[in-house]
Amino acid sequence: MFGPRVCLSYSIMMKKLVAFAALLVAVLSKGDFHGHQVFRIVPKDDVQLALVRVLEDILDLELDFWRWVTPVDVRVPSHSLQVVKTYLENHCIKYFTMIKDLQALLDEEQRQMKSITPAGNTDSFDYTTYHTLSEIYSFQDMLVAENPKLVSKTVIGQSYEGRPLNVLKFSTGGSNRPAIWIDTGIHAREWVTQASGIVFAKKIVTEYGTDSALTEILNRMDVFLEMVVNPDGYHFTHTNNRMWRKNRKQNRGSTCVGVDLNRNWNAGFGGHGSSNNPCSEIYRGTRAHSEPEVKSIVNFVRSHGNIKAFISIHSYSQMLLFPYGYTRKPAKDQAELDQVAQKAITALASLYGTSYRYGSIITTIYQSSGGSIDWTYNQGIKYSYTFELRDTGHFGFILPANQIVPTANETWLALKVIMDHTFKNPY
Repeated sequence: MFGPRVCLSYSIMMKKLVAFAALLVAVLSKGDFHGHQVFRIVPKDDVQLALVRVLEDILDLELDFWRWVTPVDVRVPSHSLQVVKTYLENHCIKYFTMIKDLQALLDEEQRQMKSITPAGNTDSFDYTTYHTLSEIYSFQDMLVAENPKLVSKTVIGQSYEGRPLNVLKFSTGGSNRPAIWIDTGIHAREWVTQASGIVFAKKIVTEYGTDSALTEILNRMDVFLEMVVNPDGYHFTHTNNRMWRKNRKQNRGSTCVGVDLNRNWNAGFGGHGSSNNPCSEIYRGTRAHSEPEVKSIVNFVRSHGNIKAFISIHSYSQMLLFPYGYTRKPAKDQAELDQVAQKAITALASLYGTSYRYGSIITTIYQSSGGSIDWTYNQGIKYSYTFELRDTGHFGFILPANQIVPTANETWLALKVIMDHTFKNPY
């Protein structure tokens, strides 16, 4: 990738880097994603990884770190490409280009979405493409109307911008039965998660009565599914910025918008793996549960009082994770959580051979404070898991729509393992 060179000292390189970045921002605007590239950076040791982390703090570069698991994936705007390349090469840090022109992928994604024919029912709904927020809301209403004895819709709150936070309840009757919670779309740009949530909902209604395990579960337990935890952010990814991650909170005293909803929970809140900078992609907010999208789930979980499994779906990296993220202290149920995770990813791989890693958050990826499943586990919900869906970085957050159904189908097999274990192991 680059020839032999003398690696510059940290201090000399930093002075040049900061000066050059400031100059670039002064003369260039952000624009769209034409010319943006995604680099895969391969630090050889912790020293090089620390040097890569320095780039995250230089906000003028407008870098967007997609993945902090080594190797590291980062979106680099066109106006910062040369700066970042020079920095990496001068520190002898290996990298290569995963996506050469991000906008080209986004253009293809939009082309496919424009060909959608509006559906009159959930059987004719197109599960093979990505959908807008209004289309997802429409799907939810159709599913409820078609299955009134099995599905109902509850609005558990409103988003920062006033959108409804819809939760579908799948139940065969009874009150306050043991329940399983599934959510998708807490990070707006992770489109395959919201799309998979749609498929999960359809699978529940079609498999009830035909799949013996699911039927047995739903005869005794309820399932709650929040498809779009972050509706404001998701809407924004369709109208303004496809790469948006956070919610759309207007942060007082800052021009930077949004809070990372998966750093806002009262589990190690404010610790390592989150930021107090409103301009950061992992900005945690002013206090735990400050965001309505988070507070609504917290209130729901507390008021219900009988949720036995809490599963949050993210992308990407192909992982199944359990607590903890904010501390190295093992969860007291780690052995069981590990065993169930191994069984779940084995079921997942049985369909297409997709390989997943599994383990606690902090040992499998990185320290991450203020996350949802750490909070739910601390509330006594033993079976608290996070999925990171396809892929491992070839497309990243721009997973082609033709992978939606395969991704959802294989994940559904893993979900059923966790649900079945939860059902058969009451506590």
